[in-house]
Amino acid sequence: MPFTSAGATVVERLTPEQQFTLVERLRQREASAEEELVHLFSNRVAFLVRLRTGDPEAARDLTQEVLLAVVLALRKGNLRDSERLAAFVYGTARNVINNFLRTRNRLPKEDVIDAEHHSAHRRDPFDDTERAALVRHALGALEPLDRTILLLTLVEGLKPGEIATRLGLTAEVVRTRKSRALKKAIERVKKLSRR
Repeated sequence: MPFTSAGATVVERLTPEQQFTLVERLRQREASAEEELVHLFSNRVAFLVRLRTGDPEAARDLTQEVLLAVVLALRKGNLRDSERLAAFVYGTARNVINNFLRTRNRLPKEDVIDAEHHSAHRRDPFDDTERAALVRHALGALEPLDRTILLLTLVEGLKPGEIATRLGLTAEVVRTRKSRALKKAIERVKKLSRR
Protein backbone atom coordinates (compact mmCIF):
# COMPACT_ATOMS: atom_id res chain seq x y z
CA MET A 1 0.00 0.00 0.00
CA PRO A 2 1.75 3.19 -1.14
CA PHE A 3 1.93 6.07 1.30
CA THR A 4 3.02 9.29 -0.31
CA SER A 5 2.36 12.91 0.35
CA ALA A 6 2.69 13.90 -3.30
CA GLY A 7 -0.34 15.89 -4.34
CA ALA A 8 -2.07 15.62 -0.97
CA THR A 9 -3.77 18.80 0.13
CA VAL A 10 -4.83 20.09 3.50
CA VAL A 11 -8.58 19.88 3.89
CA GLU A 12 -11.01 21.22 6.39
CA ARG A 13 -11.13 19.54 9.76
CA LEU A 14 -13.24 16.40 9.84
CA THR A 15 -16.39 16.32 11.92
CA PRO A 16 -16.63 13.61 14.60
CA GLU A 17 -19.08 11.73 12.38
CA GLN A 18 -16.72 11.86 9.39
CA GLN A 19 -13.85 10.63 11.56
CA PHE A 20 -16.00 7.77 12.87
CA THR A 21 -17.01 6.77 9.33
CA LEU A 22 -13.42 6.89 8.06
CA VAL A 23 -12.19 4.78 10.99
CA GLU A 24 -14.88 2.18 10.34
CA ARG A 25 -13.93 2.05 6.66
CA LEU A 26 -10.27 1.62 7.63
CA ARG A 27 -11.21 -1.22 9.99
CA GLN A 28 -12.97 -2.84 7.05
CA ARG A 29 -9.69 -2.52 5.09
CA GLU A 30 -11.14 -0.34 2.34
CA ALA A 31 -8.31 0.78 0.05
CA SER A 32 -10.13 4.04 -0.71
CA ALA A 33 -10.27 4.80 3.03
CA GLU A 34 -6.50 4.34 3.28
CA GLU A 35 -6.00 6.70 0.35
CA GLU A 36 -8.34 9.21 2.00
CA LEU A 37 -6.39 9.02 5.26
CA VAL A 38 -3.14 9.67 3.39
CA HIS A 39 -4.75 12.51 1.45
CA LEU A 40 -6.07 14.12 4.64
CA PHE A 41 -3.04 13.80 6.88
CA SER A 42 0.18 13.32 4.88
CA ASN A 43 1.00 17.03 4.43
CA ARG A 44 0.17 17.83 8.03
CA VAL A 45 2.25 14.95 9.38
CA ALA A 46 5.14 15.79 7.02
CA PHE A 47 5.06 19.40 8.22
CA LEU A 48 5.23 18.27 11.85
CA VAL A 49 8.09 15.87 11.17
CA ARG A 50 10.04 18.42 9.15
CA LEU A 51 9.58 21.08 11.80
CA ARG A 52 10.67 18.80 14.67
CA THR A 53 13.56 17.02 12.88
CA GLY A 54 14.77 19.61 10.36
CA ASP A 55 15.45 16.69 8.03
CA PRO A 56 13.50 16.54 4.73
CA GLU A 57 14.52 12.95 4.02
CA ALA A 58 13.46 11.86 7.50
CA ALA A 59 10.20 13.76 7.00
CA ARG A 60 9.30 11.61 3.98
CA ASP A 61 10.25 8.35 5.70
CA LEU A 62 8.67 9.17 9.05
CA THR A 63 5.46 10.44 7.44
CA GLN A 64 5.05 7.07 5.75
CA GLU A 65 5.90 5.30 9.01
CA VAL A 66 3.28 7.33 10.90
CA LEU A 67 0.53 6.69 8.35
CA LEU A 68 1.33 3.00 8.15
CA ALA A 69 1.32 2.73 11.96
CA VAL A 70 -2.07 4.50 12.07
CA VAL A 71 -3.61 2.18 9.46
CA LEU A 72 -2.30 -0.95 11.20
CA ALA A 73 -3.46 0.26 14.62
CA LEU A 74 -6.92 1.10 13.27
CA ARG A 75 -7.20 -2.31 11.61
CA LYS A 76 -6.51 -3.86 15.02
CA GLY A 77 -9.17 -1.68 16.64
CA ASN A 78 -6.66 0.25 18.79
CA LEU A 79 -8.67 3.49 18.64
CA ARG A 80 -11.49 3.36 21.20
CA ASP A 81 -13.02 6.74 20.40
CA SER A 82 -13.35 6.81 16.59
CA GLU A 83 -14.40 10.46 16.65
CA ARG A 84 -10.85 11.32 17.75
CA LEU A 85 -9.04 10.10 14.63
CA ALA A 86 -7.13 13.36 14.09
CA ALA A 87 -5.84 13.33 17.67
CA PHE A 88 -4.82 9.68 17.23
CA VAL A 89 -2.88 10.49 14.04
CA TYR A 90 -1.07 13.42 15.68
CA GLY A 91 -0.36 11.38 18.82
CA THR A 92 1.11 8.61 16.68
CA ALA A 93 3.17 11.19 14.78
CA ARG A 94 4.47 12.67 18.03
CA ASN A 95 5.50 9.21 19.29
CA VAL A 96 7.23 8.25 16.03
CA ILE A 97 9.07 11.60 15.89
CA ASN A 98 10.16 11.34 19.54
CA ASN A 99 11.42 7.77 18.98
CA PHE A 100 13.34 8.91 15.90
CA LEU A 101 14.92 11.82 17.77
CA ARG A 102 15.90 9.60 20.73
CA THR A 103 17.44 7.03 18.38
CA ARG A 104 19.25 9.65 16.31
CA ASN A 105 20.74 11.21 19.44
CA ARG A 106 22.05 7.81 20.59
CA LEU A 107 23.78 6.96 17.31
CA PRO A 108 27.54 7.50 17.23
CA LYS A 109 28.83 10.22 14.96
CA GLU A 110 30.03 8.86 11.61
CA ASP A 111 33.59 9.52 10.52
CA VAL A 112 33.95 11.19 7.15
CA ILE A 113 35.80 8.82 4.83
CA ASP A 114 36.94 11.43 2.38
CA ALA A 115 36.27 15.13 1.96
CA GLU A 116 35.05 14.79 -1.64
CA HIS A 117 32.38 12.25 -0.67
CA HIS A 118 31.36 14.40 2.28
CA SER A 119 31.00 17.59 0.23
CA ALA A 120 28.94 15.79 -2.42
CA HIS A 121 26.29 14.90 0.18
CA ARG A 122 26.35 18.12 2.15
CA ARG A 123 23.04 19.95 2.24
CA ASP A 124 22.99 23.36 0.69
CA PRO A 125 22.93 25.85 3.58
CA PHE A 126 21.20 28.36 1.32
CA ASP A 127 18.27 25.96 0.84
CA ASP A 128 18.06 25.32 4.59
CA THR A 129 18.21 29.03 5.33
CA GLU A 130 15.58 29.76 2.72
CA ARG A 131 13.25 27.03 4.03
CA ALA A 132 13.72 28.20 7.62
CA ALA A 133 12.91 31.76 6.52
CA LEU A 134 9.72 30.56 4.82
CA VAL A 135 8.61 28.73 7.97
CA ARG A 136 9.50 31.71 10.20
CA HIS A 137 7.58 34.04 7.89
CA ALA A 138 4.54 31.73 7.88
CA LEU A 139 4.62 31.40 11.67
CA GLY A 140 5.06 35.16 12.02
CA ALA A 141 1.83 35.72 10.09
CA LEU A 142 -0.15 33.76 12.69
CA GLU A 143 -1.91 35.33 15.66
CA PRO A 144 0.40 35.27 18.71
CA LEU A 145 -1.74 32.75 20.62
CA ASP A 146 -1.95 30.42 17.60
CA ARG A 147 1.81 30.69 17.07
CA THR A 148 2.42 29.86 20.74
CA ILE A 149 0.10 26.82 20.59
CA LEU A 150 1.73 25.57 17.40
CA LEU A 151 5.26 25.96 18.78
CA LEU A 152 4.37 24.28 22.08
CA THR A 153 2.92 21.38 20.11
CA LEU A 154 5.56 20.99 17.41
CA VAL A 155 8.74 22.07 19.13
CA GLU A 156 8.12 21.06 22.74
CA GLY A 157 5.87 18.10 21.90
CA LEU A 158 3.19 19.07 24.42
CA LYS A 159 -0.30 17.58 24.26
CA PRO A 160 -3.39 19.83 23.99
CA GLY A 161 -4.28 19.24 27.66
CA GLU A 162 -0.81 20.33 28.77
CA ILE A 163 -0.94 23.41 26.56
CA ALA A 164 -4.45 24.22 27.80
CA THR A 165 -3.27 24.11 31.39
CA ARG A 166 -0.24 26.26 30.63
CA LEU A 167 -2.26 28.88 28.71
CA GLY A 168 -5.48 28.80 30.75
CA LEU A 169 -7.62 27.47 27.88
CA THR A 170 -9.67 24.34 27.33
CA ALA A 171 -8.11 21.41 25.50
CA GLU A 172 -10.76 21.69 22.78
CA VAL A 173 -9.90 25.36 22.16
CA VAL A 174 -6.23 24.38 21.91
CA ARG A 175 -7.02 21.58 19.42
CA THR A 176 -9.16 23.86 17.28
CA ARG A 177 -6.65 26.71 17.24
CA LYS A 178 -3.77 24.31 16.58
CA SER A 179 -5.56 22.75 13.63
CA ARG A 180 -6.37 26.13 12.10
CA ALA A 181 -2.87 27.49 12.74
CA LEU A 182 -1.24 24.44 11.18
CA LYS A 183 -3.43 24.76 8.11
CA LYS A 184 -2.66 28.48 7.77
CA ALA A 185 1.08 27.94 8.21
CA ILE A 186 1.20 25.16 5.60
CA GLU A 187 -0.81 27.22 3.11
CA ARG A 188 1.42 30.23 3.73
CA VAL A 189 4.63 28.21 3.19
CA LYS A 190 3.19 26.80 -0.04
CA LYS A 191 2.30 30.28 -1.32
CA LEU A 192 5.68 31.72 -0.38
CA SER A 193 7.61 28.82 -1.93
CA ARG A 194 5.86 29.33 -5.31
CA ARG A 195 7.12 32.90 -5.64
